[in-house]
Amino acid sequence: MRPMRSSTFGATARCVAVALALTLAAAACSDDGDGAAGEPTTKPPAREATTTTRATSGGTGPPSSTSTSDPPRATTTGPGTEPGAPGGMGTAGVGDEYFPELGNGGYDVAHYDLDLAYDPETDVLEGAVTIEASATDDLRRFNLDLLGMDVKLISVDGRRAEFRRNGGELVITPSAPIETGEEFAVVVEYEGVPEPSVIPGIEGDNGWLTTPEGSLTLNQPDGARTWLPSNDHPSDKASFTIRITAPDDLVAVASGVLVSSEPDPDDDTTTWVWEARDQMATYLLQVAIGDFVIEEETGPGGLALRHVFSRSVADDARAPASATSEHLRVLGEAFGPYPFETYGILVPIGAPPGLALETQTLSLIPPGTVDAEPILVHELAHQWFGDDVSPARWRDIWLNEGFATYAEWIWEESQGQSIDSIARRNHDLLAESASDVVVSDPGLDALFGFEIYVRGAMTLHALRVEVGDDPFFEILQTWVAEFGGGSATTDDFVRLAERVSGEDLGDLFHAWLDETDLPPLPR
Repeated sequence: MRPMRSSTFGATARCVAVALALTLAAAACSDDGDGAAGEPTTKPPAREATTTTRATSGGTGPPSSTSTSDPPRATTTGPGTEPGAPGGMGTAGVGDEYFPELGNGGYDVAHYDLDLAYDPETDVLEGAVTIEASATDDLRRFNLDLLGMDVKLISVDGRRAEFRRNGGELVITPSAPIETGEEFAVVVEYEGVPEPSVIPGIEGDNGWLTTPEGSLTLNQPDGARTWLPSNDHPSDKASFTIRITAPDDLVAVASGVLVSSEPDPDDDTTTWVWEARDQMATYLLQVAIGDFVIEEETGPGGLALRHVFSRSVADDARAPASATSEHLRVLGEAFGPYPFETYGILVPIGAPPGLALETQTLSLIPPGTVDAEPILVHELAHQWFGDDVSPARWRDIWLNEGFATYAEWIWEESQGQSIDSIARRNHDLLAESASDVVVSDPGLDALFGFEIYVRGAMTLHALRVEVGDDPFFEILQTWVAEFGGGSATTDDFVRLAERVSGEDLGDLFHAWLDETDLPPLPR
């Protein structure tokens, strides 16, 4: 995410929302630095080979052919598969160099069951989360990510467990060791006033954010740990049950589908239950409370659509949201079937201006940008690229943002614009920026930088020109089909693109992703 910047981006005036929404205004739109990386070098080292986390808890990615263009490389353990520390101690972190303490090793989460109660008058959040997991190593102790909040009780498999706090780590010692392969359940009871964290490289908060009506969550990349004890890294995805108790004059929504809403007349509250059955990273979870209206319709192929608007902005948001079915049709033709069981946009008053986020099945859109169609297309595209296939490490953020930006170009192309002219204008923008950001390793401060979006999209356009339209769209659809529900790396994408196309693409990807010099416009 990044503050709004002025730019003539593409054929039409636009605000390009990012995965925590980089907003690029077009002509007409006229724990505190954990793992901070140094300035990126002009030529980063060769990418690491990684093991890729798959949809099923504890699984690994499909076998990929070795890139014919890359020199032999030592195989390392990638994020999401890091073994426990010696002696069954688990690990604090999963090996992500940008966020060394984010996520935890030694186990895989299968399901989160959240029971939340929020009082907008005091901002106090009471929570109990049950985490169902399986051990990937013998564990005498293990960690969860949590910043702030008062922890009242922790149990493992129904027996009280010892715990201690160590910065952003909640270190848990169960009453008996957990063996490799064993399934276990952790319950954490906690409360407090969540304190937002700061988005790297951006003047903005993430986490549990208060609004004039209630609250919302904006968790990318590390905000979930400010209010939810969890394995807070996209390499460990899970399903979710979200139970939210709020004052009965408000509506509580979350990612997934609504199961029930039960009023309690004794204390003037209502409890809302939402189920997100598909695999989801913690940063993509949305929980929002406000004076909302929920509007339902049916999308392409019978897909259930539900949009959520603050009542005061519903009239302005309704018309832009009505284009969602057409957006789904166009993107579905390009990328394959929509990957989840529902979709919609959340337009709440009090959302951070200029910041949209592709929270899974319910994209967060600020009221001031809801009429910017490129933002709506961008966040919808993330449901395939970023949500269904998530980055296994944060340095690979272009796999989210470059793909969603190119989806905007595909949308413009479907509306009659020339993809070559769109690419030319954006290539000119990159030439004017003369940046030294390396897309494959941008550094923490440039995680949501302009180059990740636009040069990332140009990389895909260069691939399309090189292999042709049919192989290009086969690559994108195969990417989703093989890695959907899990996490993957840039190396995974390069290998898949070479396998599907039958071409050696190492030089192309190296020039666009690993170098600072801008390659010529692909023709």
